[in-house]
Amino acid sequence: MTAAPVLAPCLRSVRAVVLDTDGVITDSAGVHASAWKGAFDACLSAAGIREPFDPVDDYRRYVDGKSREDGAVAFLKARGLDLPLGDPGDGPGTATVRAVEARKEQLFNRHLREHGVDVWPGAVRLLHALTAEHVPCAAVSASRHATELLTAAGVLGLLRSVVDGNEAHRLRLPGKPDPALFLEAARRLGFPPRDTAVVEDALPGVEAGRRGGFGLVIGVDRTAGPTSAAELRGHGADVVVADPGELLIEEERRGSVNRRSVNGRSG
Repeated sequence: MTAAPVLAPCLRSVRAVVLDTDGVITDSAGVHASAWKGAFDACLSAAGIREPFDPVDDYRRYVDGKSREDGAVAFLKARGLDLPLGDPGDGPGTATVRAVEARKEQLFNRHLREHGVDVWPGAVRLLHALTAEHVPCAAVSASRHATELLTAAGVLGLLRSVVDGNEAHRLRLPGKPDPALFLEAARRLGFPPRDTAVVEDALPGVEAGRRGGFGLVIGVDRTAGPTSAAELRGHGADVVVADPGELLIEEERRGSVNRRSVNGRSG
């Protein structure tokens, strides 16, 4: 009979945990990146720019963890494009920032309808273990799809609260790297940041956790690139793991090599 996993030492001093959604709980960061590529490449082509959007490096550098508008503006400016913001009702296109955003949303929603989205098993295991230890959890996301994705994935019941893009808009919370999303989630859980851990895969999110004074900032390095772990640490991660499941230790293996995996990966 398999022993129940226990929390790694780094988590035993925290009283609450706030997790990012895309890339940490749901396997949706790649879907967002692919949708942005379709929207950005059409815009770049219309402007006569040949260098396409890189769904790994450009997504991580300019878009990941940010609101749609902030991410779109950051990438387009990096390519020398200063598009007008446009109107909220702009349809999918290339002439305004909001038209590019609308095209991205169109592509993302099409993927969800046709393929759905998966969750990361290690994150689900961690949520179950935290629930068993009576450690309340919340999820945050700059995406307005987060609650919908968490519901469809069947993990919403493991979360005390969700502060998604819709809530950020309603409360006028600034996007990452400002810590406002995480601070609001910690407030809803009823614990100060110093007693709360943040689990995040995006560089702006890790920076937000550090700026917010959270007691533990855990970076999730899904890309396993040559510098990605070091970049997460450089933005404020105390610990870097390849998957949240590494934050669990099987009872019979406590004290073994598994413990090293939560003390930081080589960058």
